[in-house]
Amino acid sequence: MKNSKKGLLAVALISVALLGACGNKKAATTGGNSVIPETSTTQYNYVYGTDPDNFDYTVSMRNTNSSHYANFIDGLVENDRYGQIKPDLATSWKVSDDGLTYTYKIRKGVKWVDSEGNEYATVKAEDWVTALKHAVAAKSETLYVVQGSIKGLDDYVNGKTTDFSTVGVKAVDDYTLEYTLNQPETYWNSKLTYGIMFPVNAKFLKEKGSDFGKPKADAILYNGAYTLANFTSKSVIEYAANKSYWDKKNVHVKDVKLTYNDGSNPDGLYKSFKKGDFTASRVYPNSAGYDQVVKDVKNDINWSDQDASVYNFTFNLDRKAYGATSKKTDSLKSDTKKAILNKSFRQAIQAAFDKGAYNAQVNGKEGETKSLRNEMTPPAFVSVDGQDYGKQVETDLAALDSDAWGAVNLADAQDATYNVDRAKKLFAQAKKELKAAGVAFPIHLDLPVDQKAQLSLNQSKSFKSSVEKSLGTSNVVIDIQMLSEDKYLAATYQATTGAAADFDISNASGWSPDYDDPSSYLDIYDPNGGTMLTTLGIEPGADKNAAAKKAAGLDTYATLLAKAEAITDDTNARYKAFAAAEAQLLDSTVQIPVFSLGGSPSVSKVVPYTAPFAWSGLGSSKFKFMKIQASPVTITQKTKAKKAWEKKRAEIAKEAAKE
Repeated sequence: MKNSKKGLLAVALISVALLGACGNKKAATTGGNSVIPETSTTQYNYVYGTDPDNFDYTVSMRNTNSSHYANFIDGLVENDRYGQIKPDLATSWKVSDDGLTYTYKIRKGVKWVDSEGNEYATVKAEDWVTALKHAVAAKSETLYVVQGSIKGLDDYVNGKTTDFSTVGVKAVDDYTLEYTLNQPETYWNSKLTYGIMFPVNAKFLKEKGSDFGKPKADAILYNGAYTLANFTSKSVIEYAANKSYWDKKNVHVKDVKLTYNDGSNPDGLYKSFKKGDFTASRVYPNSAGYDQVVKDVKNDINWSDQDASVYNFTFNLDRKAYGATSKKTDSLKSDTKKAILNKSFRQAIQAAFDKGAYNAQVNGKEGETKSLRNEMTPPAFVSVDGQDYGKQVETDLAALDSDAWGAVNLADAQDATYNVDRAKKLFAQAKKELKAAGVAFPIHLDLPVDQKAQLSLNQSKSFKSSVEKSLGTSNVVIDIQMLSEDKYLAATYQATTGAAADFDISNASGWSPDYDDPSSYLDIYDPNGGTMLTTLGIEPGADKNAAAKKAAGLDTYATLLAKAEAITDDTNARYKAFAAAEAQLLDSTVQIPVFSLGGSPSVSKVVPYTAPFAWSGLGSSKFKFMKIQASPVTITQKTKAKKAWEKKRAEIAKEAAKE
């Protein structure tokens, strides 16, 4: 990929402002010892943690935006609850024999509506052409998803041609759309579930001008299952079912209400659930109120499955901003920068970090390992030689350094890297090298945290504790920087440039794939164009931060990525080449994978496995297909449903293998 990519920080901003009781509610006895009110099966009520700031779905890369507009706009295809790609606004498609041309038949009669539900226009093939042209003009953060895929698009983006008709997207007629690719991509259709591949009505776009996509209800048109009924900043976001939606029979949730929460009161979620105000609730084994949760609903506490996301720590490889720091002198800043560019130092920090204890701050001792992840790409995301991709990464890591990685196990739900003896050995090597370069100890690492997000603060304190205990405060000190939410986001997740990244090490970085190929994870750190380079404190381009990139081994990583990207005719060989690149990334330790979403306890009235499932794109953000029941889901119900869901998924995979 050559341009940007979606950053995922659905930051477990996980607390809630309590809502008032909503009148009389019928009580229903659940599997616990208490009584939980029955609630509506057509309304979903929960929380959100960060205000959306852009509804231009062809442009925005942030999950805090896409989790909403995924419900407002439909694309050509969508994921069903088993993860299969199914027709949505395309009724069918065909692929040319050379794998380069995809032709889609557009569903007739689908309507664009405004925020009041009034019909505005009919969705037609030309809307996809308009959308892509607009994405380029608006300098989309997500062009990287397709810029290297669609014929002629890269030349148009880079100004080598000014004629958009040379780009490989064409409305053959009102209801026939054609894409021409540069090379075969077996995963092409999975890209169509991402915002940049959604349609835009040209007339409305012209009417709105620069106001198109602003974070307000009337700034976009809707063709999806919902319209935005209300958005009040740091208060509430509400959706209403689209009365003109083409597939109303699969929209079981008619209203969605999300209440802002600032992360300051984790127990508030369950209290609101218990009152009947929320459809679901995360629960926190370490919180003061967890004993009451167990007393009330012990047979209804279910642990979620790990998803495709990965949350990590990142090192700032070339820090420029020092607005949030404990360092008083230039020498302290220089020493920290030199240390961070030392590979043994970075690996020592990783080995000194007890990820299980960190995760337990949210999920308790019982759940400390349930969501741990040890590589960027989930081990089972794809297969290499009939085995999970993660096994190939393990082999390649061992080949890079058998002493360091020879016995590594990258499987999910366990800590592959915490090893105090190894941490001390690595640090001794780093200290020897750094002292020779004139570095004084201890090294101070600034770690920003949102001062109101109690669970995130606890996690940061856990990181500080394990690293300092493992390595000694005479060697390393973690300086936690307590910031307001706005300053924290500006210094980390919302930093628009590498120079604005104001930290030495940060846990505000996360990722979820946009399509079903390892490149969707690994291209984000391509030093020549990776979107998430800002989380490493650097910029894309060969002339930007060149010394830091080389010192961190990103030049070698870029070569391995390019080798993998060039393989388009052999999926197995392609995945094997990406595994080699991932091994290089993990060995460089410019980032430390920690956990995925999932692997956490909750109580919920959402019927298990009715919502869409997707490894990538925006499919799993949809409320379409989801069903709600009046009473909490029991452990027995969830277990039975998971078994049936996995069986069906296996049957689907078996049938697909025959094709």
